[in-house]
Amino acid sequence: MRPLACVALLLAAAQAQAQAPTSRLIVQVSGGLPVMQLLCSLLGCSVQYGLGDNLNQLFLVTTTNSLLTNVLETIPVVLDVEPDTVAHAMDATSAGTTPAALYDSTPIDYYGTTVRHGYVNQPATQIVGLANAQSGFHVSGTGTVAVIDTGVDTTHPVLQKVLLPGYDFTRNQAGADEKIDLNQSTTAVVDQSTTAVVDQSTTAVVDQSTTAVVDQQAGVALDQPQYADFGHGTMVSGVVHLVAPTASILPLKAFQANGSGYISDVIRAIYYAVGQNARVINMSFSSPTPSKALKSALDYANLKGAISVAAAGNNGSQALVYPAAYQSDVMGVASTSDNDTLSLFSNYGPQLVWLGAPGEGVVTLYPFGTYAATWGTSFSAPFVSGTASLLLGTPVLFGHPMPLVSEGQAAAALAHAKYMGSAVGNGRLQIYQSVQAWQQTLGLF
Repeated sequence: MRPLACVALLLAAAQAQAQAPTSRLIVQVSGGLPVMQLLCSLLGCSVQYGLGDNLNQLFLVTTTNSLLTNVLETIPVVLDVEPDTVAHAMDATSAGTTPAALYDSTPIDYYGTTVRHGYVNQPATQIVGLANAQSGFHVSGTGTVAVIDTGVDTTHPVLQKVLLPGYDFTRNQAGADEKIDLNQSTTAVVDQSTTAVVDQSTTAVVDQSTTAVVDQQAGVALDQPQYADFGHGTMVSGVVHLVAPTASILPLKAFQANGSGYISDVIRAIYYAVGQNARVINMSFSSPTPSKALKSALDYANLKGAISVAAAGNNGSQALVYPAAYQSDVMGVASTSDNDTLSLFSNYGPQLVWLGAPGEGVVTLYPFGTYAATWGTSFSAPFVSGTASLLLGTPVLFGHPMPLVSEGQAAAALAHAKYMGSAVGNGRLQIYQSVQAWQQTLGLF
């Protein structure tokens, strides 16, 4: 297209804007910010910010022009344009019987931190052979695990020694404390038609001895929809810490307390995690819609040596969800029961699931320094992320850990699982066997 004709088309489109609701677009443009700003000055759109990609070509753009996508697609310097992806909430399932481990509050030392006995010695850790792997191979977690989620309770005493300064992409500010959402106006709920959602299948069951503490500290009714996923990030981080207690955790807040968050914020969080040298990225969320920009971010993370893990989702179906379905870059994780069966709420299928891990009645951390039991593939994924961190710490040669374990190498080691049929990919996670397989690959076991 001739330059003058292109400008004329842009101006005509800008003048013909329909007063539609504001929409969000992810735009990749050659030439970076100056070119994107020029295009928006002609079209009447607004450049919000860059998404942190390594080429500085990706931007979030807002517009009320319903024709903008069509116009942008005709411009040679525009490499890609997509909506800030449509997603839908997971269907809820009923919680099972509250596990006895939740009430086992006997204090014990766990790698230098006082925790509850029921947290460390719950059925899930016994099923996957966590203690045997930690003691048998002298591993307890290496490197940084980035948790892209609702944030974390940054003051939780169990996490104090391992939490790194995070970032809140929902507010564009340093810090990732999810308790800040309790101070939001209850009417500030993100439109779920343009968001991804975290994969919590049910509200967490909080130990009765700590319920009063949560109620008093929160000062709000957490059963309201806008708080449906409050505590999700803390619970996910709690499982990572359970498996890899000496790994650092980088909390990246891309989701609000109602469980919704923009894919653009997820993309920013992935690039940020890689920039902060995160070796593992946990993504306990899903979207039914593929995103080229999200796939590119995960490709980049893979190239830089990050191991990416994602929840398979809680729809109880074989439908593909993302990012778990990006199997060249990500290990999708299904939920299994304490009886080694696929959880009824869990998504499944070989095109989505690499392996399964316990996801029913998992005892983990909860905001305000408390504990909870919870259900969902969200809490299966961090079992795998934590195990990936254990791989990073094995073996030790001449006093130094091996420098790299790639996504493909980690996936191969983790595939040494208890086979349960193709619906659960390679099977249910076996931590001891996974670490052993990795050492055998290196010829050191």
